[in-house]
Amino acid sequence: MLVDKQGKVGTVRPFDESGITRRADGVLAYIDLDASLVTMLDRARREFSSRQAVVEPGAGSATYAQLWRRATEVAGGLHAAGIARGDRVALSLVNGLDWVVTFFGIVLAGATVVPVNFRLTTDEIGYILDDSGAALHIDDPRAIPTGSPRHVDDVEADELAAIFYTSGTTGRPKGAMTTHRNLLSINETIRRINSFLPDEEIRTLVSVPLFHVTGCNAQLLPALSAGAQTIVLPRFDIGSYVQAIEQHQANLLVAVPAIYAQLIRDQRFIDLDRSHLVRVLYGGAPMAPEIIARLRELMPDARLGNGYGLSETSSVSTRLPDDMCGLRPESVGFATPVVELDILEPDATGAGELLIRGENVVKGYWGQPQTWADSTRDGWFRTGDVCTLDNEGFCTLLDRRKDMIVRGGENVYSVEVENAIIEHPAVLEVAVLPVPDDIMGERVGAVVVLRPGMQVTYEDVLRTAAEKVAPFKLPEYLDIREQLLPRNPGGKVLKRELRDLDWGPRRRLDNLSRHEGSSNGER
Repeated sequence: MLVDKQGKVGTVRPFDESGITRRADGVLAYIDLDASLVTMLDRARREFSSRQAVVEPGAGSATYAQLWRRATEVAGGLHAAGIARGDRVALSLVNGLDWVVTFFGIVLAGATVVPVNFRLTTDEIGYILDDSGAALHIDDPRAIPTGSPRHVDDVEADELAAIFYTSGTTGRPKGAMTTHRNLLSINETIRRINSFLPDEEIRTLVSVPLFHVTGCNAQLLPALSAGAQTIVLPRFDIGSYVQAIEQHQANLLVAVPAIYAQLIRDQRFIDLDRSHLVRVLYGGAPMAPEIIARLRELMPDARLGNGYGLSETSSVSTRLPDDMCGLRPESVGFATPVVELDILEPDATGAGELLIRGENVVKGYWGQPQTWADSTRDGWFRTGDVCTLDNEGFCTLLDRRKDMIVRGGENVYSVEVENAIIEHPAVLEVAVLPVPDDIMGERVGAVVVLRPGMQVTYEDVLRTAAEKVAPFKLPEYLDIREQLLPRNPGGKVLKRELRDLDWGPRRRLDNLSRHEGSSNGER
């Protein structure tokens, strides 16, 4: 046990906590960090000039010196196009070298990146562009501006680096205002919880979208800060994933459990020499014990680790270390070095809403100060997730107050899908909830109640929803009925009474197959 300065009993914290201070506002913070992402990349290109920084299999690569040069050319092009300091620039390219170069070009121009999920509908993307006030939207590699090399050199740590949009319970996306300090703090956290060595040759494979905080903040940026090589897959499929592991000798994997479930069954992976894999990390959902056991069997020298985080915490806030993955698979582990955890109004069992405090917590929601105020309490961020914290420091998630469904690592909010389905004229009411799945962790299910005397097909329901939400959010299981949904005396739908339904076969729209899948690329 630890005791803080207020005499409050804390919990076990197993990571390196040297060089950390407590600020005047009570937040833990690292003492030595780069001044900004600009100085971070500048340092990296000077220290690791000739090393491979980013590799896009089959498409190209860039050393640290080349990445810096190309990014400064994009910054020059943005300046010539009239982009000023602090302007928001939306970025919705697919994963790849162009995405990385453009991200840093925007940063080096002193502007703020707005990463956009390119799989969203036109209306959904339009909302983000309007809400962020983006001065420019880069959605085509051919339209990436270039010009004379240029970069700002006086960016301060508390300036905005990026705005990552995340849906809320109302279905309206919220922009998490992420500062340079937030991202630099995550860089240091990743280095410590992964025990990166100074001269270690790290080759990390990014298979999740870079528009998510996992791919960008927890993988790409820490790797570049450490002089590592980042292999970026434009899209996930298991064949390309295995090929990249072998061809580039990737030694650090970060993925959702759904990807590992496929990997351990793939004969091409089983036939590989896997001795170079030394870190196998996961998040987004708990890992089934049998998958953990099989990973250890196939990669006995690899260290496993489970992480938990949110866009509002810039990514990872807890880590379950390797030696605990098999013993406590249901847990997301301990607070990371500059993170503190607490429980808001715990019940008799100790369960309550998880609170997080640390310098990784973002500055607020773009244009929604009251929403952010409602999401915090005395400097602590309210996650909306129900959990327990035991005396050893283990954090175990129990439920999601925000009705979030985690489909293969992709967040789907039930209210957003419900609002889309209810627009069908035959639908009286609807409840969207998770359907457990061995591969994806959870899939989207919907209970649809019809208006008296009305009829509807599964395809009609899905097509109506597809007009409002991205294809990966569409229900794959539907229960169409005439019986009203169960509700409590206050009128709230009792979803727990619907969770044990016999859902029957999955339902999908063939003409949307090009969009199907989540961040694990399931086809």
